[in-house]
Amino acid sequence: MSGHSHAKTIMATKMANDAKKGKIYSKYGRLIAIAVKDGGGSGDPVKNAKLKAVIEQAKSMNMPKENIERAIKRGTGELAGENLEGVSYEGFGPGGIALIIEGITDNTNRTLTDVKVILNQNGGKMAGEGAVKWMFDRKGDIAIATEGKLKEELELLAIELGAEDVRWRNNFLDIYTKPEDLEKVKKSLEEKQIKIESASLDWVAKEEVEISEKEKEQAEKLFEALDENDAINNIYSNIKA
Repeated sequence: MSGHSHAKTIMATKMANDAKKGKIYSKYGRLIAIAVKDGGGSGDPVKNAKLKAVIEQAKSMNMPKENIERAIKRGTGELAGENLEGVSYEGFGPGGIALIIEGITDNTNRTLTDVKVILNQNGGKMAGEGAVKWMFDRKGDIAIATEGKLKEELELLAIELGAEDVRWRNNFLDIYTKPEDLEKVKKSLEEKQIKIESASLDWVAKEEVEISEKEKEQAEKLFEALDENDAINNIYSNIKA
């Protein structure tokens, strides 16, 4: 479990069964379409940095090329599609953990109701706008695997290349950057032959909190229930990993 972002939902499992993969690809399709719209309707990843990042994530999950192309065309309006909207909710979970829940939906009322029900059933509750986000900073987050590499050397390299902070998560190093520096630092790491597992803009907790093992189990069930909802893409928390 990651304290800053449970789920990077859709990078969660590369060995998913067909049903799970279908859901993952559906979520990525919506993310791609929204990235096109947010980029002024540009379906060119060279000119649309957000779209480029989402496509790279989709490819890392083996999303078929034709699925990606269809999603881009839905975003540009070349193909008819759902009227999609980005949504963001704030709440609290087991042990009082702070939550930011992000998604994309074609029915905001339905998704809001779904999220309320899931929280209520799993020891959580909704919070008002601004009640939680002040506990987080918006940062670029680059995750790299550390197998076979000296951790201290990776830390120093990341700082040299412009990282603001680094944190360890099992065998992964999370490299945090200013939002505007994400692509620059990512490119610099790739030039050093460092394999990037994921790169995205995330909400990162200013301070992480400890909760009991029982509360962690409850939180995991909450995260899984939210993940199962087609509209939810990312769940951020301040749980200490």
